[in-house]
Amino acid sequence: MSSTPKDAPETAEPPKANEADSEPWSDVKRRKFETKSKSEFYDPCQEAAQASYRCLFRNGGDKNMCGDYFQAYRDCKQAWTEKRRKEGRGWF
Repeated sequence: MSSTPKDAPETAEPPKANEADSEPWSDVKRRKFETKSKSEFYDPCQEAAQASYRCLFRNGGDKNMCGDYFQAYRDCKQAWTEKRRKEGRGWF
């Protein structure tokens, strides 16, 4: 039995900011967010969050090894909130 998750990538490289799926507020993600039920949680930056968790798991909880992953998540969240603000829509 292995101690690493099955879906964890073998590379230790953080996600690139210019990848097609890294757009935090694309039309597809906007539709998912707007059509979800009120009790459902949706995070357009979930991929970046999962990558940071996988990094922590791979490195035994050493946060110093995963700084790039944490920054990618923060950048995604910041871009998402800025786009939501520019659209003039509320959170609920």
